[in-house]
Amino acid sequence: MDFMSPKFSLTDVEYPAWCQDDEVPITMQEIREIFVELMDKFGFQKSSMENMYQHLMGQLDSRASRTGAQNALVSLHVSYIGGEHANYRKWYFAAQLDLDEEIGFQNMRLHGKARQRNVKMAKKRGVSIKEQIKQWNEKEQEFINNHPKITLTQEQLEDQTNLKSADYKWKLKMKKLTPENMIRQLALYLLCWGEANQVRFAPECLCFIFKCALDYDISTSSSEKTVKSPEYSYLNDVITPLYEFLRGQVYKKDAKGNWKRREKDHKNIIGYDDINQLFWYPEGFERIILNNGERLVDKPLEERYLYFKDVAWSKVFYKTYRETRSWKHCFTNFNRFWIIHFAPFWFFTTFNSPTLYTKNYIQLLNNQPTPQVRLSVIAFGGTIACLVQILATVFEWGFVPREWPGAQHLSSRMIGLLFCLAINLGPSVYVLGFFEWDVHSKSAYIVSIVQLIIAFLTTFFFAVRPLGGLFRPYLNKDKKHRRYISSQTFTASFPKLTGRSKWFSYGLWVFVYLAKYIESYFFLTLSLRDPIRVLSIMDLSRCQGEYLLGPILCKWQAKITLVLMLLSDLGLFFLDTYLWYIICNCIFSIVLSFSLGTSILTPWKNVYSRLPKRIYSKILATSEMDVKFKAKILISQVWNAIVISMYREHLLSIEHLQRLLFQQVDSLMGDTRTLKSPTFFVAQDDSTFKSMEFFPSNSEAKRRISFFAQSLATPISEPVPVDCMPTFTVLVPHYSEKILLGLKEIIREESPKSKITVLEYLKHLHPTEWECFVKDTKLLSMEKSFLKEAESSHDEDRLEIPDALYDPRSSPLSDHTESRKLPTEDDLIKEKINDLPFSYFGFNSSEPSYTLRTRIWASLRTQTLYRTLSGFMNYSKAIKLLYRIENPSLVSLYRGNNEALENDLENMASRKFRMVVAMQRYAKFNKDEVEATELLLRAYPNMFISYLLEELEQNESEKTYYSCLTNGYAEFDEESGLRKPIFKIRLSGNPILGDGKSDNQNHSIIFYRGEYIQVIDANQDNYLEECLKIRSVLSEFEELELNPTIPYIPGIEYEEEPPPIAIVGSREYIFSENIGVLGDIAAGKEQTFGTLFARTLAEIGGKLHYGHPDFLNGIFMTTRGGLSKAQRGLHLNEDIYAGMNAICRGGKIKHSDYYQCGKGRDLGFGSILNFTTKIGAGMGEQLLSREYYYLGTQLPMDRFLSFFYAHPGFHLNNLFISFSVQLFFVLLLNLGALNHEIIACFYDKDAPITNLETPVGCYNIQPALHWVSIFVLSIFIVFFIAFAPLLIQEVLEKGIWRAASRFLHHLLSMAPLFEVFVCQVYSNSLLMDLTFGGAKYISTGRGFAITRLDFFTLYSRFVNISIYSGFQVFFMLLFAIISMWQPALLWFWITVISMCFAPFIFNPHQFAFMDFFIDYKTFIHWLFSGNTKYQKESWANFVKSSRSRFTGYKSKTVDDISEDSGHDSKKARFWNVFFAELFLPFCVFLFNFTAFSFINAQTGVSDSTPTSAVFRLLLVTFLPIFLNSIVLFLLFWVSLFVVPGLSYCCKDAGAVIAFIAHTFSVLVYLLDFELMWFLQGWNFTRTLILLITCINMHLILFKVFTTIFLTREYKNNKAHLAWWNGKWYNTGMGWSIILQPIREYFVKIMESSYFAADFFLGHFLLFIQTPIILLPFIDYWHTMVLFWMNPRSIIAHKRILTRKQRALRSRIVSKYFSLYFVMLGVLLFMLIAPFFAGDFVSSPQELLEGTLFEGIFQPNNQNNNDTGPNAPSTILTTTPTLPTFRTVA
Repeated sequence: MDFMSPKFSLTDVEYPAWCQDDEVPITMQEIREIFVELMDKFGFQKSSMENMYQHLMGQLDSRASRTGAQNALVSLHVSYIGGEHANYRKWYFAAQLDLDEEIGFQNMRLHGKARQRNVKMAKKRGVSIKEQIKQWNEKEQEFINNHPKITLTQEQLEDQTNLKSADYKWKLKMKKLTPENMIRQLALYLLCWGEANQVRFAPECLCFIFKCALDYDISTSSSEKTVKSPEYSYLNDVITPLYEFLRGQVYKKDAKGNWKRREKDHKNIIGYDDINQLFWYPEGFERIILNNGERLVDKPLEERYLYFKDVAWSKVFYKTYRETRSWKHCFTNFNRFWIIHFAPFWFFTTFNSPTLYTKNYIQLLNNQPTPQVRLSVIAFGGTIACLVQILATVFEWGFVPREWPGAQHLSSRMIGLLFCLAINLGPSVYVLGFFEWDVHSKSAYIVSIVQLIIAFLTTFFFAVRPLGGLFRPYLNKDKKHRRYISSQTFTASFPKLTGRSKWFSYGLWVFVYLAKYIESYFFLTLSLRDPIRVLSIMDLSRCQGEYLLGPILCKWQAKITLVLMLLSDLGLFFLDTYLWYIICNCIFSIVLSFSLGTSILTPWKNVYSRLPKRIYSKILATSEMDVKFKAKILISQVWNAIVISMYREHLLSIEHLQRLLFQQVDSLMGDTRTLKSPTFFVAQDDSTFKSMEFFPSNSEAKRRISFFAQSLATPISEPVPVDCMPTFTVLVPHYSEKILLGLKEIIREESPKSKITVLEYLKHLHPTEWECFVKDTKLLSMEKSFLKEAESSHDEDRLEIPDALYDPRSSPLSDHTESRKLPTEDDLIKEKINDLPFSYFGFNSSEPSYTLRTRIWASLRTQTLYRTLSGFMNYSKAIKLLYRIENPSLVSLYRGNNEALENDLENMASRKFRMVVAMQRYAKFNKDEVEATELLLRAYPNMFISYLLEELEQNESEKTYYSCLTNGYAEFDEESGLRKPIFKIRLSGNPILGDGKSDNQNHSIIFYRGEYIQVIDANQDNYLEECLKIRSVLSEFEELELNPTIPYIPGIEYEEEPPPIAIVGSREYIFSENIGVLGDIAAGKEQTFGTLFARTLAEIGGKLHYGHPDFLNGIFMTTRGGLSKAQRGLHLNEDIYAGMNAICRGGKIKHSDYYQCGKGRDLGFGSILNFTTKIGAGMGEQLLSREYYYLGTQLPMDRFLSFFYAHPGFHLNNLFISFSVQLFFVLLLNLGALNHEIIACFYDKDAPITNLETPVGCYNIQPALHWVSIFVLSIFIVFFIAFAPLLIQEVLEKGIWRAASRFLHHLLSMAPLFEVFVCQVYSNSLLMDLTFGGAKYISTGRGFAITRLDFFTLYSRFVNISIYSGFQVFFMLLFAIISMWQPALLWFWITVISMCFAPFIFNPHQFAFMDFFIDYKTFIHWLFSGNTKYQKESWANFVKSSRSRFTGYKSKTVDDISEDSGHDSKKARFWNVFFAELFLPFCVFLFNFTAFSFINAQTGVSDSTPTSAVFRLLLVTFLPIFLNSIVLFLLFWVSLFVVPGLSYCCKDAGAVIAFIAHTFSVLVYLLDFELMWFLQGWNFTRTLILLITCINMHLILFKVFTTIFLTREYKNNKAHLAWWNGKWYNTGMGWSIILQPIREYFVKIMESSYFAADFFLGHFLLFIQTPIILLPFIDYWHTMVLFWMNPRSIIAHKRILTRKQRALRSRIVSKYFSLYFVMLGVLLFMLIAPFFAGDFVSSPQELLEGTLFEGIFQPNNQNNNDTGPNAPSTILTTTPTLPTFRTVA
């Protein structure tokens, strides 16, 4: 395409503000010539040049429209190149480029190895660096002397960070620039940026490229000889080498020439940020070497650009921050968070636990410790704070390479910390080590007081000071040098809070922590005082212990329980902070809401009656109107446009529309017509009217109008005229999201397991809108039929009818009812029959125009791209509407020429607004997608589509990639069926190197126009009335009034500019609410976060960028790395990094509460949890990122807390909840075992502590049991606080009644179960990501969740996440209830039900009777399939996939179908796996074992022999493993020698072998369970603890073996199949076949145990549901609860089956119904029989009396009451004398 042809030249019409300015500094033609000249000189692409030319002209025109052309050019140059906030200028001084120009990097004193190389090279050149610096200093002094306007003190002269003289030189240089020079610089920067591809993610790298290109351009501009480079030179020589380096870090070519992802974790990948940070420091530039070994810095400035093609980039870059997959990041980044919890917890707890440090404490005396001991122990909290800081610093050493010039000085910090540790710990050594603990010392007492004061001061100091500036800010360290300006500029330029925001921020966190510490002390700590006392002094020396271990372990049981209790209380101490954060945040948000006037409860009056005036003052810019009209006329046009748009969207009926419109009526005089206002404005504020007169019930139109009215009652900036508003772009990334629903998708069931079609469901959700749509369609159908009849009969009278029909304000057929005959009964029946297709499908004809209307109606009510684009194209309508209203002279100017008027309006809309859809796959769309896209382009021809085009050039093996742009006016390519590209810009290679979205945005960003970008997801919506506010929203960037003064005059002290606004966020309305409990929960969460929290966070400076629907400052963001970050995996939640980047670089983020967009949210259990998993895993990656390090170690305290609790704190809180619950249940095991075995005292809570406990020798455990109730209460307050924000948001937005109604709906729909499960998913995904990595984008799916999922699908998806741990919690809870009954424990059944059954409870039609048993069949098939041939959906594949997280996969492939499952698991690092998968399970097992050993220790039983509990545990653990190993060994030889021969006649022989092995394992474990009963003397409580301990021992054994001994998996399943069918010869494994059977043998031993576990667990989950499925009408009730559908709607939609299908289903149900209940009976018998077995075999130990196994049995029903008269004589029964302290100096 020839861009040089006149066809593509721009005209004055396109950029009138620039072209029609009389004082234009440079013409368009001259600008174009500059672009062409630069293109020729540097070899830029023609297409890119044209694109960037239009880009620059668009920005010049945008700014010139509200200021002069001269000022527009200067301001744009200020924003891009020379201004105070321009990134290029910041980089220029931060990286000391000014010194490079004056003295040269090669002549500077650098640091590290760069310094040594500089000295070495200087010697070679025969120059002295010292001499060069001296000469430069002399020149600098001379310059200062010659310019008296530079006023510097002596101190400033010595301070090299003082940039006054440098700034003077810069402004001097800028002042000399002519308009041509400015345009040239802007053009060169944009041309470099436009073809930079992935380098756009490295803004300072791009700055360096531009700087070198600029130097080269300046040096060659004066030469007479024209310098030309071939096209693509810039791309090939400069960008492609950098791109190839970046690609090589993540991908490598395999043998077939395909790019495959490398198995490297982030710490080994040199990413965008590492590359970018090389260009922050002179030492980085010095590293750039050429292929011949020479340094780039040794080349003259003007020649450096020419050497880019020779740079050896692979030798230049290195890691500047190691994103090590470790929890250590949390310790370093959030060190202050740990300090403000660990230290106060220590202070509170130690003060209230004196028994722990009282020498010879006697309960009857309640003797207290000495004062100095107490104070010294409490003061140890300061030591804890020091230890946290020391650990944080040690870990930091591992994250930040010392060779990076920006690394903090850790040695001096460590010395300071060690000193602090010494002064905090030293006094304790003196007080506790040099004096007896029962001796009072005056000196020690004084020392302890001083120590406590020091501890408080230390804790406060460390809590408040950022780690990066602990003793002195490292950024200000070398004040005489400019060394750290880059780190200050790019990582710590946080915009300061001022005024109300600052006090709001301080106030919020003072209130949060004040409330938290008060509540924690009185509720948590004081409640722990008594349990600490009783457990710490509990003497368990009367336990018999264990045969092997003796009484060693059981004596410590109380202390072990106490440790677990303290840890559990610490968990609550962390959790209740988040609780108070939520409460205080909500309160502060309410205050803000009232102050802004956005709440429905705000005491304003006449919201609706004043709406017309507010439309006039806040929507319309009337001050500069050329012709003055009455306000009412202008208002009526806006209002009518809004309500008519709602009518066209079928939100309003014709009757409602007529009541809402401004209408012309005859005046009383009769000679004129007047404009009548709708009564709506008065009626809405008048209780005598009902809104039903104006809106349908539960109307979307009412919600929109209500928000519109409320929002205009809030402070909104005054709009500027349309032609003065800035230009902006809406960018919508799209990959494979649904564009437009197809006819089959909406009128057929989604799947055979779906009982309702999408259309029927939509009709249920939007009944009134469907009615309006059907009426509209019937009118259209009748009109067409009348037209056809008229054409055939040529009857002119009939032709008049359609006009009446089509007019929405006239009653259909009103003029013809009299002339028609009254309809007969047959006519009415016939009419109803004819109307049936309309009511069911929305059409009665298969014509595409009719079916398309139904498809569009459905698409506008689901999450489709069509809905998004049609919504946001309302901006165009809004601009045209406002422009026409505010410029009434336009109408008279065109004098009825509507086409010319429309063209003018269209031109204005195109100037001010552009829609760009980043359709990455457009060139690869299938037929349906192409058709839907073409429909969009025809509807909105001004909509632009950017896409990737791949072409295979002749004689080349590599594909060539292009970034293309097209629109609805582009030519049509008949061959491809697509639009031809307007721009076609070659790329260096495939731009999709990351997770997709950020790369898609990046390649499309070059096509944006104007100053601002609104980033939108492909499942959003917008409305005309909201689009009318766009001018006010854009004014939030505070750039409408550009400063007319030129900022380039040297020597003038300009006022300090406020921080630039980088991002303006806005509210979201979640349109997927009220469509069932899950959709409503997801909508509520998104709504509260996007509104309630965003309001507060923006005020206190804690809001970031979350992708949608934020407005971004285009120039600010694109010059600082773009709209998001894109390193694969690490930047999974890509949008948030743009916000962090903006904050770190000095940008401000605001929130607009008066503007909102629509947003869809996930609707089903699976899709919501996919989204949750993505967010949780993305947070795991964020914790590793350098942005968290910069923010965590450099933000002020209040800003840090705002950032922490709004982002990582939420996820860590979920993790703390999960850990606290697990820890609490381990505590319950130990407390339950203790309570089960001891004789408890009679407890009176009001009795003095010193009273003798009765009976004598008893154990006072009641305070510990009482504490359990407090813990349960706390944990459930923390759980249910999740509902508080939504409740408050609803009260604020919709009133108390609606809020209460929605909350009750949630409770009755079992929402708490879902919340608990979501918490588990969040914590699991975060933990798994930090353990195994592999975070990736998960497509969540945006359709309606109306399809029943198979049981095995849900089981395999959630068993590792929640169900396994849920069943462990179930067993522990059951043990706790029977061993230490507490009513509060019943609350935890909610947790158990949620963790185990939530996936099934929220599965549509889960309890349908026939589907349930068909489901059982698929579950059995899933368990036993996949053993003769590969089946993706099989238990064999599931267990291999689970195992591969530990082992990873081999790279070798054999081209088998089983290798196509997207295997990309990397082998996890051992130390990552160690903590989460080995250490924590081992701790759980250890504490299980202590409870198990104590409950078998025969406490209080006299004259008993210790039993061998350890041997009993080992027997029940290893017996099934041993038996399985024998059977598998025998079956291996059978499969090897027998099965291959049998396979010719029996193809399923391998499956039979697998069936035998797995069935045997099930039977063995069933018998093992019975053996447990037998060995534990038929005691259920002891059997249960043995079962729990055995399960945990299995887990730790298998995990240890898998992690340490198992080699990697093959991607194929050949080895698995060969084990069962014996065909090892065709596995394609080569020599590995020799050892592979041995590996497979051990794998199959573990799999046998796993199979038995899944078999029992799956059946247990199904059996629990049995009573529910037998309830009558349960499917209807369940569906009603899930989808909030009325019973009539449910009953009306029954799936229709053929007779054959019904017969088949009946056979399956009858067959598996029998099997199901047989299994149920067998398992019930095996579970119940042991309860009665004691009646037949009462003393099992007698059976083996006198044998080796005699001690293996646990006696039952022993007398363990050794209290009262049986109590030992050593127990004190009288109060001894109180010991006195000995006092020393």
